[in-house]
Amino acid sequence: MSMSDSESSSSGDYKNLRQITRERLLYEMLRSTRAKDPKAIWKVLIMDKLTTKIMSCACKMADITEEGVSLVEDINKRRQPMLSLDAIYFVQPTKENVAIILSDMSGRSPLYKRAFVFFSSPASRELIHLIKNDGSVLPRMGALSEMNLEYFAIDSQGFITDHERALEDVFGDNAEILQTHNAFIHSMAARIATVFASLREFPYIRYRAAKSSLDASTLTTFRDLIPTKLAAAVWHCLARYKATIPDFPETETCEFLIIDRSIDQIAPVIHEWTYDAMCHDLLNMEGNKYVQKVTSKTGSTSEKEVLLEDHDPIWLELRHLHIADASERLHARMTNFISRNKAAQIHNNSRDGDGGELSTRDLQKLVQTLPQYSEQLDKLSLHIEIAGKINEVIRELGLREIGKLEQDLVFGDAGTKDLISFLKTNQEVTPENKIRLLMIYAAIFPEKFDGDKGEKLMQLARLSIDDMNAVHNMRYLTLPESKKTSGGFSLKFDVHKKKHAARKSRIDVEETWQLSRFYPIILELVEKLSRGDLPKNEYQCMNDPSPSFHGTMHTGSVQANEGHPAHSMRSRRTATWARPRSSDDGYSSDSVLRHASSDFKKMGQRIFVFIIGGATRSELRVAHKLTKKLKREIILGSTSLYDPAQFITKLKLLSAEEISLDDIQI
Repeated sequence: MSMSDSESSSSGDYKNLRQITRERLLYEMLRSTRAKDPKAIWKVLIMDKLTTKIMSCACKMADITEEGVSLVEDINKRRQPMLSLDAIYFVQPTKENVAIILSDMSGRSPLYKRAFVFFSSPASRELIHLIKNDGSVLPRMGALSEMNLEYFAIDSQGFITDHERALEDVFGDNAEILQTHNAFIHSMAARIATVFASLREFPYIRYRAAKSSLDASTLTTFRDLIPTKLAAAVWHCLARYKATIPDFPETETCEFLIIDRSIDQIAPVIHEWTYDAMCHDLLNMEGNKYVQKVTSKTGSTSEKEVLLEDHDPIWLELRHLHIADASERLHARMTNFISRNKAAQIHNNSRDGDGGELSTRDLQKLVQTLPQYSEQLDKLSLHIEIAGKINEVIRELGLREIGKLEQDLVFGDAGTKDLISFLKTNQEVTPENKIRLLMIYAAIFPEKFDGDKGEKLMQLARLSIDDMNAVHNMRYLTLPESKKTSGGFSLKFDVHKKKHAARKSRIDVEETWQLSRFYPIILELVEKLSRGDLPKNEYQCMNDPSPSFHGTMHTGSVQANEGHPAHSMRSRRTATWARPRSSDDGYSSDSVLRHASSDFKKMGQRIFVFIIGGATRSELRVAHKLTKKLKREIILGSTSLYDPAQFITKLKLLSAEEISLDDIQI
């Protein structure tokens, strides 16, 4: 079994994780089947539930069609025979999938002419033997290969392994007695390892050490050992890749830090004030899908679904900005457009009213008046509508006052009295925002919720029993403390006697806008890792790096490192689809895309961070921010990506899980 390299390469431009993933799926997998039979123009693509998600995260249907796929099918559904067409199977290497493939291609009447089978991760010898020993199937096999690609590229610098139950399985009430732990860890490790296989990276692995390894008096729990076990499992998978993939690195090319949700309990629930985070927090979006209301020339209103993703240059420019900054930029962009376009000026002057700011409807009418600028104005009107809705929700819910109290609690500028005063005088605050305030308070002052101490606060907030569970269950994210120390927040911060704070103010954190002081803990962890200051007793090493690695691991943060072997050939290829978008007006957002490639050429070695139990959009933003600051590309991975409402729902389940006798380990 081999994993062939893509032939559509040329040296030069940097490509990010999502681009590399896209290239591998389209070129290394789909296009490679054409070489076997150039005359066969169209093929059928067959996938399972997981690989369908993998494909949809990286590619569009138009991309797949361009590579000769005329039909996409579900392997688990009944399919019509198409004897004149070849089939491409991109599936997980499971017994069930292999059995279906053999059933499809065996006997006198197979469903397809030939089968090109690509497994998403390494297949067992048993499964390979099943295929090779079937005399009627083997002659009809066009390819049998391991893609080693089993992750979802959700961002140019982010991926998830799609383990939605990780929080419950690791931190839940039943975590210590479930039998599924080993399978869960193995599955997570196998998918993480495929990221390194795709990028041709071999990591120096660090992980949050178990408390019991630091202090013998600390009780050892399953949840405390998860990062240690995952590090060992990833190392085992990578050792296999070193032995089977021809051009896999022999020595360390990057750094990899494994942590879990216990290191930062505040980031998932505090209000994040950037454009991206507020879109997902306040607008009830389904994934990256936003429903826009569009007015036609006749005045009728319809709904249009749009995706807020990397193909939108305005989204790329605004997503990590404070909402106030994003709103200002949109206003300036619209003003700039009108000032440079005479037709737009005439339309603007002809409007009824006092000539104030353009409404969304005004913008849509402007699009109809100036069709040559329709694409540009469509995007602009979309984001002006979104920003307007966000600002409206902020005003309606009183989020500025809530956000100020959240940040004051985190930085030690407010305490119990301030919280009680707020809850007494602001009864109209929504239950969700009260829950989030109390969860932040519980993360900073866990001792306040020992026994029945927190009941009065939650009664004052008028929370339901179900909502109270979310606050009480914050205790599950607190790891055991040694007997030598008093109870408290699991992560050790510099806490002053006069000021109980969960964060220290940072000089380098931009405070142009109010409510932008907060930062996730991974910001400090990655900075320390890059400097070589991350304590090795608290974040232990799985493998001792080669002597040469010590001298090169931090050079990227201080100087350009263009020729360093840390970057794979894949990360340097030119993507033929990624040509700069043309701009005829001189003030579009294409500069964001145009300069990205040149910026990344000067990067040092990559740093990977994986969070067990779910990551947040604020942590994904940190990956982008630190990439620019450290001159090292930061790639964030996790079991899933949570918005606050999803995280609260998950926390409620930690103590509400019902399990069967089959799940109990005795």
